[in-house]
Amino acid sequence: MIYSMTGYGKSVLQLPTKKISIEIKSLNSKNLDLNTRMPSFYREKELQLRKLIADQLERGKIDFSIFVEVTGEETTTQINKPVVTQYLKQLQDIVDGDATELLKMAVRFPDALSTERADIDEDEWKAVLTEVNEAINHLNQYRLDEGKVLEQDFKTRVKTIESLLQQVIAIDPERVEAVRERLRKGIEELKEKVDENRFEQELVYYIEKYDITEEKVRLQNHLSYFITALNSKDSNGKKLGFISQEIGREINTIGSKSNYAPMQQLVVQMKDELEKIKEQLLNVL
Repeated sequence: MIYSMTGYGKSVLQLPTKKISIEIKSLNSKNLDLNTRMPSFYREKELQLRKLIADQLERGKIDFSIFVEVTGEETTTQINKPVVTQYLKQLQDIVDGDATELLKMAVRFPDALSTERADIDEDEWKAVLTEVNEAINHLNQYRLDEGKVLEQDFKTRVKTIESLLQQVIAIDPERVEAVRERLRKGIEELKEKVDENRFEQELVYYIEKYDITEEKVRLQNHLSYFITALNSKDSNGKKLGFISQEIGREINTIGSKSNYAPMQQLVVQMKDELEKIKEQLLNVL
């Protein structure tokens, strides 16, 4: 079972005087890259939120936001009456204008409004935390659904590589014979007589040098291990990435040793499937 690093979750908390919306989204990243946005009066809880998110989401480029919309008669911003009064007096000394217009000017000056910092209500914060966990759960479900799609794609591509490997195994004897005939033809073109025993010894050496038996076995083992890791309970994109590197190493070695066009064509197809797997693995948690 694997999880995608791409996801989105949202939850809304409706209180008597305010509406609190919590959104969290994630994209792929090698490590945890967490950005938070929230009202200033929640900033003292930021470290707690960061730990909660990091523990549950592990990895990814994550954007977390809390939006507060006041829906009742609750406000912490007050008009600073003494300051505004002084501004009005000074304006009236300068110009003889309409009082309403002067007031509009006065409230725009520095310190005309004062904001009291309110302590966080613990009951409200508990409710917020509940909704944060709900948003994270929605995101994790999104990641799981995306992971199922990726998992099916990986299994299909691994199956394709296995099929191509079976074709490589099937034509390997044909490849060996082709190499033998090519060498013998080359000797004949030289119009030189050769010692057949020596020729066979050199031929055995040459064929052993380009033998791909070990690579075929290792590639099959790596493909099986990839599927086993894919079916494990834990999602581990990095581990799957390491296995895919080993798969690529064996495919490349088969390609360099094959020295036979039909086999090299199969190798190119295997490489193409593996590259698509590697691209998708960048998005696996």
